[in-house]
Amino acid sequence: MSDPATDAPAPRANPHLIGQAAAETALLQAWHSGRIPHGWLIVGPRGIGKATLAYRFARFVLAEGAGAQADQNALFGGPSGPPADTLALDAGHPVFRRVAASGHPDLFTLERGMMHPVTRKPTNEIVVPHVRRVTQQLRLTAGEGGWRIAIVDEAEAMNDSGANAFLKLLEEPRPRELILMTCNAPGQLLPTIRSRCRVLALPSLTDGDVDTLLQRYRPGLAPAERASLVRLGEGSIGRALDLEQRGGAELYATVIGLLDRLPKLDVPAIHKFAEEMAKRPADGSTEDAAAGFRTTVELLSDWTNRLVKLAATGESPAGWSDEGDLGRRLTSRGPKPWLDAGERVRRLGSATEGVNLDRRQALVAAFLAIEEAARAAA
Repeated sequence: MSDPATDAPAPRANPHLIGQAAAETALLQAWHSGRIPHGWLIVGPRGIGKATLAYRFARFVLAEGAGAQADQNALFGGPSGPPADTLALDAGHPVFRRVAASGHPDLFTLERGMMHPVTRKPTNEIVVPHVRRVTQQLRLTAGEGGWRIAIVDEAEAMNDSGANAFLKLLEEPRPRELILMTCNAPGQLLPTIRSRCRVLALPSLTDGDVDTLLQRYRPGLAPAERASLVRLGEGSIGRALDLEQRGGAELYATVIGLLDRLPKLDVPAIHKFAEEMAKRPADGSTEDAAAGFRTTVELLSDWTNRLVKLAATGESPAGWSDEGDLGRRLTSRGPKPWLDAGERVRRLGSATEGVNLDRRQALVAAFLAIEEAARAAA
């Protein structure tokens, strides 16, 4: 389990960004050109630093562009020195502190979990009232005489009405107004929103980057557990930290122990495991009775995805040599059995969570779907 003292800070308060130097350079070049696009769409897999980059750039613009003179200096050099060569602000900088505390008057955010104005409950969507409030705030005079910025974290969370309302912001840009959107699934956004933004695609992190960040945020991890989380994270520090919180490395070792008997599973052992996962989360706490189920489904789905890649390319994903023999045994007839099995596992997970079905039965069915695929592939 994690220690709150070493948890990764929220993106708005995170001074660290690793592995996204090319994206930082692109933003700096746009700033120094004096022709910065009004809207940016920062896309890429979940947990790789998209929101951290958005807040990093927002802090930079708020600091460098605070007032006409500062904006002039930032573009052309001047009393404050040559143009900045990094987006980073020191954590002690006044702008950094105010952004971290959600207290900067010229920065506005849209994200999941905001309070719904009618129900007064957190919402999993970004709805029209949220968008309209930010629109009104953006169109006011800048509190510090510089830029006004909106950050939309996980823009795909906007429902249809919210997205249409937000489109007006992009269609009617005003001077010194900047919109930064992050998105895990750009295909879910309106094409008209995508077309009005400069798209900045971020790559997955390298295993070395994920390992470095795990050592920073989880210094107490044993090397073997850290190495397992690096593999399971698959280029996402957010995913690696989430799995660590849920006991993912230990759970994955158990799952692989069960799958190692394929193409014929030990069905009584599967039933026993499913019973345990249906009752408690993977880390043994009682905070969320569905955590163990969700984590197991996620790990099984990812495992089938790796078999699909192995069947298609003949090469095990980097770092997965310990599963190479098992994978090669199961992929001699191509990827189709594993494409079908992965889809069945994901459907079982979604259906069980959506209508509160029996988790134990769903997990057993997921393992049996994998056994069926293994027999077809043998």
